[in-house]
Amino acid sequence: MAERISAAGTDGESVRDTVRRFWPYTRGDRGRLLLGAILAIFVTISEIGTVIVFDIITNKVLTEHRLAGFWPLAAAWLGIAVATAGVMFVGGYQSSLAQERFLLRLRDGVFAHAQRLSLDFFDRKRLGDLMVRLIDDLEVIEGLVCSGLVAAAAAAVSLLLLAAAAVVISSSLAVLAFAVAPLFWLVSRAFSGRLARAAGQEREASGSISSAVEESLSNQALVQAFNRQSYQALRLHEEGVSWLRARMGETRLNAIYAPVMYIVETLCVLIVFGAGAWEVAGGRVTLGAILSLAILLTFIYPEVQSLTGYRSTLAEGRASARRVTEILQRRPLVTDGTRAIRGRVRGRGLIDFESVSFAYPDADHLAIDRLTFSARPGQMLAITGPSGAGKSTVARLLLRFYDPDCGRILLDGIDIRELSLQTLRYNITLLQQESLLFAGTIRDNIGYAARGATDTQIHAAARAAGAHEFITALPDGYRTQLGERGRLLSGGQRQRIVLARAVLRDAPVLILDEPTTGLDPASARALMPLLGTAMVGRTIIVITHDHALAAAADSILHITGPVALTGSAGRARAQRAAADGNAARGRPGVAGMPTRPN
Repeated sequence: MAERISAAGTDGESVRDTVRRFWPYTRGDRGRLLLGAILAIFVTISEIGTVIVFDIITNKVLTEHRLAGFWPLAAAWLGIAVATAGVMFVGGYQSSLAQERFLLRLRDGVFAHAQRLSLDFFDRKRLGDLMVRLIDDLEVIEGLVCSGLVAAAAAAVSLLLLAAAAVVISSSLAVLAFAVAPLFWLVSRAFSGRLARAAGQEREASGSISSAVEESLSNQALVQAFNRQSYQALRLHEEGVSWLRARMGETRLNAIYAPVMYIVETLCVLIVFGAGAWEVAGGRVTLGAILSLAILLTFIYPEVQSLTGYRSTLAEGRASARRVTEILQRRPLVTDGTRAIRGRVRGRGLIDFESVSFAYPDADHLAIDRLTFSARPGQMLAITGPSGAGKSTVARLLLRFYDPDCGRILLDGIDIRELSLQTLRYNITLLQQESLLFAGTIRDNIGYAARGATDTQIHAAARAAGAHEFITALPDGYRTQLGERGRLLSGGQRQRIVLARAVLRDAPVLILDEPTTGLDPASARALMPLLGTAMVGRTIIVITHDHALAAAADSILHITGPVALTGSAGRARAQRAAADGNAARGRPGVAGMPTRPN
């Protein structure tokens, strides 16, 4: 059941495969990219036009002392420059808009895919590294697939036009100018692999330092309570040193690469000029032609560098593509069903587990083994048992964060694997052990359950959860900012806010995972009448260690603990048990006891 990476791993992907994978994200802006490329070529044509004007000025005006002819040519040169400037603005703006929209679509697509992955994926990945993949790596991919590819294509066409112009001026010198151009390619080839590895190491280190910062800042209460500020500072420093080394390694290569390219360009120009001086001395080429060719070389060699530099972009882009493709090739542990319970109409909330067994990916034991129970609307089922027995696993299976290895889970008589995930989760609300709140207002946090909820609906939900009184006593009432994860509220207040969110959601099934954890006895006792209000018309499943809370339930399901898995033999045992649907009732590991008449 573990999440899979496609057999065609990314290490063996060619550049063509990488471009093919990400090129669809340019849809909607390909016209802008094409326009940007065409206008870039037009700029090259304009540059050739200025060279022609310069050649005329040199050979016809200055050489022949016809100064009166200078002003019309100067006006023409200025006109070309103004037109070129306008074209550069339009082309640059359109290209930039296309690139940013590509990046927006790509980030949205990767993020949307990541949100469909199972919780197991996020449990195994560092948050900081995922953030770097969604920001830095995507920008590198944009340079490979979008702006870099278009720029390389435009540079290739421009180079052909410049080459033709150089041949017109002096075919022999033009041949020489392009004969030495492969020096740029050799330098780029020597550096591209090293630059790509250095860039990859820098992003890995950036992910590590981002994770260190995120973990430290999000757990400041724990850090300060244990006086571990020095340790966290040292950890961040060590991650920072690792990032500094990686960053400087990349910077060092870039710092070497640029001067080497500068020397190569100077060497190429000197070779061409040396040959040109010999041609002028022999009377085969005019001085004006040499000067015009010199201007052309200032346009030609940057285009050559752009093309050869794209090699480094390819290598670096493939490294980032591998990191992003690792996310895109992940597949959720569960597949979406196609069936809906009367669209978004509220279901009844009948829950049935039929001989369900499940082991987490790569685990050496069954989290639950042959579990069978039922829960009905208007009743509260308490699930008890020791820590690690699999109580919270029941909630995860009900919401299809995972699918059971065998057995069935039914909602209103329908196997939940047949239901669409949207339909299933529309009918089940989970209140997790930690009261999860967003930075924002109280209103925003309660209203998160129902898009477009009115103030009247939000206030009614807060009253049902016993939260309205303390909310209205706050200076800003429902507009009160909660801070990061709602830490400006007490534990009991946070619990009531999330309960109000659940009431507003109005799902027929409500699951509470250790709802009294972190609450004082008075707050825990106050929770009971609120649950009674919330129970009306709902199926309530409470996962708890609290004996008082369990005693108030209509029935108790006691789970004794996990079952060891030894390779395929253990799973075969679970599969054999599933074949006998009713055999699980009354067996060790599951006990259901009504606490009062139903």
